[in-house]
Amino acid sequence: MPVIKKRSYGMVPYAVDENGEQCFLILRAYRNWDFPKGAANANETPITAAKREMREETGIADFKMPFGEICKDTEVYASGKVATFFIARVKQQRLTLPVSDELGRPEHDEYRWVSAQEARRLLPSRLVHILDWAVSFVGKPIDAGGAAQ
Repeated sequence: MPVIKKRSYGMVPYAVDENGEQCFLILRAYRNWDFPKGAANANETPITAAKREMREETGIADFKMPFGEICKDTEVYASGKVATFFIARVKQQRLTLPVSDELGRPEHDEYRWVSAQEARRLLPSRLVHILDWAVSFVGKPIDAGGAAQ
């Protein structure tokens, strides 16, 4: 069994577009597409880290988590990394990718709102099962308060 050396926490952001279709927000750094994620700070819970990374990497602070703290891990990748993802419902919007204080530039080069089919084509294989897991949830009805039924 592979040893986990590094953990990160993130969100699978989705929205419903003007046609009533679900779309997913993915980010590109160099040639790699991903969901917003990053390492936890000292004494930070996984969910708090995921929420912070969502704000830091996308600038989106207003989102709902209709499925609560249900999460899914990636398989171990890149010599011992594992990423844990939660699902966030957001409003589809134009983004200005925030500048990272550490880097002095945005962490990502590009973002796209894409269908699940397009996300499957762009995301690395380690994230396809995370996408499929999220897709299995986002098709569920949401009540007026934003919670899954």
